Amino acid sequence: MRTIKILLADDHALVREGTRRVLEQEPDLEVVAEAGDGEEAVKLASELKPDVVLIDVAMPNLDGIEATKRIKTLCPTVAVLVLSAYDDDQFVFGLLEAGAAGYMLKSVRGHEIVEAIRAVHAGESVLHPTVARKVLNRFAGVPKKPLEKKSLELLTEREMEVLKLVTKGLSNKEIADDLYLSVRTVQGHLANIFNKLRVGSRTEAVVHALREGWVTLDDAS
Repeated sequence: MRTIKILLADDHALVREGTRRVLEQEPDLEVVAEAGDGEEAVKLASELKPDVVLIDVAMPNLDGIEATKRIKTLCPTVAVLVLSAYDDDQFVFGLLEAGAAGYMLKSVRGHEIVEAIRAVHAGESVLHPTVARKVLNRFAGVPKKPLEKKSLELLTEREMEVLKLVTKGLSNKEIADDLYLSVRTVQGHLANIFNKLRVGSRTEAVVHALREGWVTLDDAS
């Protein structure tokens, strides 16, 4: 079993200690470092190249949004998972735009954080239900654009099918079952979608597709 290497970034030592204790009970999770502010998080992520950065929003020196943006620029393959006490729109959308793969609230239980880390490491999108609703509501009032020719040329018909199922929140396994494909084939389609849209996560891909009118809220329901 390959170990998932994690960087914890939170300005509260007690929160970091409690989170580390939860994570290190799992045989496949390893906390490789802790950061007490945003600048330190960027520095450690750049040096250690962890698989997942678990980051807070409100931190000294550099907030979670800017830290995430810099981490994704320096280490595009690192998955950033936000664990925050805040679900304000400015934080949620700022972090998703910065490249975060997931956004969880600190009200979640330990096992949910563990599952979320495994999910973002596997390329899945993880959004707390409250945050997911915000994402959908954000685009509910956006006039739906006709499916532009360039989008049809950019993604193949099969890739659009996969993207619509991603928008519904289906896992790779569920998408594979729905389309009668192997999980590996679905992963290949997702890799192509990410490359074509120049995004690094399922969350970014869905936000991009909603904004461009390639998928609608009906697809997400």
